[in-house]
Amino acid sequence: MTQKTELEILLAVVDHGNFSAAARVLGYTPSAVGKRVYQLEQKLRVPLLVRSTRRMTLTEAGQRYVGEARDILARLTALEEDIADDTGNLRGPIRLTSSAALGQLHVVPLVIEFMELNPEVEIELLLTDKIVDLVGEGFDIAVRSGVLPDSSLVLRKLTNNRRVPCAAPAYLEQHGVPQRPVDLTTHKCLRLGQEKQLSDWGFIRTTGGVSRLGPGFSCNSLDALHAACRAGRGIAWLPEFLISHDLKTGRLHSVLPDHTEPSAGGGIFILRPEMPYLPRRVRALSDYLADRFTEKATGSFA
Repeated sequence: MTQKTELEILLAVVDHGNFSAAARVLGYTPSAVGKRVYQLEQKLRVPLLVRSTRRMTLTEAGQRYVGEARDILARLTALEEDIADDTGNLRGPIRLTSSAALGQLHVVPLVIEFMELNPEVEIELLLTDKIVDLVGEGFDIAVRSGVLPDSSLVLRKLTNNRRVPCAAPAYLEQHGVPQRPVDLTTHKCLRLGQEKQLSDWGFIRTTGGVSRLGPGFSCNSLDALHAACRAGRGIAWLPEFLISHDLKTGRLHSVLPDHTEPSAGGGIFILRPEMPYLPRRVRALSDYLADRFTEKATGSFA
């Protein structure tokens, strides 16, 4: 192994807390990770880690070494990127994650386009509606929608994430069209997870409003709610990126448009960990997604 690999392994152990977690990210066995860290300690003639059954912490010497090592590794990466720039080709791995529905509809096609333009870039994409620890699980960037909490991650807004209360024509013909948010207490409502508060559906808060939705169907999948809504099973609050074609073709109708906050739903964002040096391939993919989402914002998202 090269010195760079030893640094990467040590930093992975520090960032992920133990040999097993670092091994999963690096694709090695825990024993191989432990052996290489031990060899590095033997080379330096000083212990770098305090081992425990749950988590490993740095010794005083380890803290000094890791602080310098991060800077050295960042500068080495920058040098390699600069040399790669001379060829005009992007190369190397990118780990990307996105929520499932947004990813399938819009991220996957753009990633495929990007790989066709940059065949030496290797992208690993994870589609999941679970919140992913980007640093802990070794991801370079994420594409997420919603109202995001403050965090240590770097955020870049791609476009708005307008959500629309909607239902199938067959449902509205059978159950009537709600005229006020309070009318939803008597309608079948399709909820994401266990959300029940009307504020979660982006309605303008007024006095005399209702605090709960009518009983219906709840699920942790936007795709499943979309399918249930199109099948006439009730009223749902769905992102426009998912239902724009249904609204245009009349397969779904929006309801209560005069009672919905225009900014409800937050936005669609790129998130990435804060780092001293952003690899050129990661920056290029971020820029490509931002440019293409800007184009789409004048179409299906707006």
